Amino acid sequence: MAEIIKLFDVAVSKILTALCSVLLLLMVIFTVYSIVMRYVFENPPVWGDLLTVLSNIWLVFFALTLTVRNKDHIALDLIYSLLPLNVAFAIQQFWTLVIGGLGVIMIIYGMEAVETMGGKYWEMWYFTWENGTIVFKENYMPKKYAIAIVPISGFLICIAALISVLEDIFRLKAGTYERAQEADL
Repeated sequence: MAEIIKLFDVAVSKILTALCSVLLLLMVIFTVYSIVMRYVFENPPVWGDLLTVLSNIWLVFFALTLTVRNKDHIALDLIYSLLPLNVAFAIQQFWTLVIGGLGVIMIIYGMEAVETMGGKYWEMWYFTWENGTIVFKENYMPKKYAIAIVPISGFLICIAALISVLEDIFRLKAGTYERAQEADL
């Protein structure tokens, strides 16, 4: 069972890292394209800046999941290094669970935001699924597509926090647990 969780964890981390890379590349492409169109051809696209912002939003939320899983979030590592191992372990797990709780809040209120965001639009094209086919819609994209990252990220944060806590518990029992700061060195 632990091997299946580990394979799942590695696969999700690789997928999220790849998504972050693609989103960063898209941000650069959209920005360069918008600048060239604005200053060289004097015909900037409406969607250029919006897609850059959308890519940035999704990138930040996916990266947040990776930081929770890798324990790279803001922590008081100096204090952890001064505390006995069991106390440092308990405090680190407490904060990881608090972040997992934040993920639950993101799921609950993110879903509410997605559901109530229906009538508000960005001036941008988008694709939708109608009558069994993908249909191109011009000029308006529902804002709920941008907001959808909040519950998705909340779910991923909950999974990352849970796996992180379980991993630390198994390492503590095996005698191989290291504080986050020691593991980085």
